[in-house]
Amino acid sequence: MPYLHAPEDLARFIGEGPSYRSDQLSDWLYRKPCLTVDDMTNLPGELREKIGDSLWPFDVEREQNADGGRTRKWLFRAPDGAAIESVLMGYSKRATLCISSQAGCALACSFCATGQFGFERHLEPGEIVAQVAYAQAFLRQIGMPGVPSRVTNIVFMGMGEPLANYNRVREAIRRMIEVMGLSARSLTVSTVGIVPGINRLAEEPWPVYLAISLHAADNELRTSLVPINKRYPIEQLEEAAWNYFEKKGRRLSIEWTMMDGVNDTDDQARKLAAIARRLRAHVNLIALNPTPLSEERPSSRLHIEEFARLLESLKVNVTIRNTRGQDIDAACGQLRVMSGKRPNLG
Repeated sequence: MPYLHAPEDLARFIGEGPSYRSDQLSDWLYRKPCLTVDDMTNLPGELREKIGDSLWPFDVEREQNADGGRTRKWLFRAPDGAAIESVLMGYSKRATLCISSQAGCALACSFCATGQFGFERHLEPGEIVAQVAYAQAFLRQIGMPGVPSRVTNIVFMGMGEPLANYNRVREAIRRMIEVMGLSARSLTVSTVGIVPGINRLAEEPWPVYLAISLHAADNELRTSLVPINKRYPIEQLEEAAWNYFEKKGRRLSIEWTMMDGVNDTDDQARKLAAIARRLRAHVNLIALNPTPLSEERPSSRLHIEEFARLLESLKVNVTIRNTRGQDIDAACGQLRVMSGKRPNLG
């Protein structure tokens, strides 16, 4: 499976042959990816035959689309049974891909579909990058109506906690930037608050955006929603986030999933506003995508708008994010939950 090899190791994967073949293959994998090996027209037949059906490190088990074809959801299945989900959201001037960094998640956030099947395993760098390459190939060869023919933005907001899989995520980011040629400013890494990971990311050479999945503005409520808060409470998270902001000079964003009667109160808004002002952060409000195994329900649109107006009155920049693809189970982990399959680890 070529994507499971670092670009520098493709010559070893290819075996005997001219040295330039690895550069040609790297070009097809990373810079102008295609959906099938048959499209790699300048590679000899024996090499294409060697790659065969193993071009991708996963199979497409399920594919759904919504929003007039401008939202596409894939459930990929690795050979060991691990589930990988990606969502491609197309707009008139951009195409945003939400990718996964783990199969499942161990952090058990109460409202998240991904954690409802628990943790399977970390994704390898090639499995992370291949999600981007697949979306790139899809846009180039099939496309979406009225959408750019390439991925313009990548967000690590799919299944898993990226900073709990730090080394592999770092290598995937390296390949995206240094091999695929994507801008670091087009990448966003979202975390629920793995403080050591935030501090490590601050030392990396790439100025990627950092998004904090906060969801509650005091430790008692946040620990009930996001159990990792017990290890890394809000005060530590704020310190690490501010350190990242100072080192990178990139505005932070705070992700806030709106849950009816849980975190949509005026008191939470005021506490959130204080945190956002201290961090000079932008707040994204997101209506909860309800999942079958969660008791939480989304706040009403009217309530979300009132919450946003209160934040604005408290001098906070805020956006209400449009929810895409609810009718195709587009929240992270929902296709996996609906499929009911667990990995074959034997």
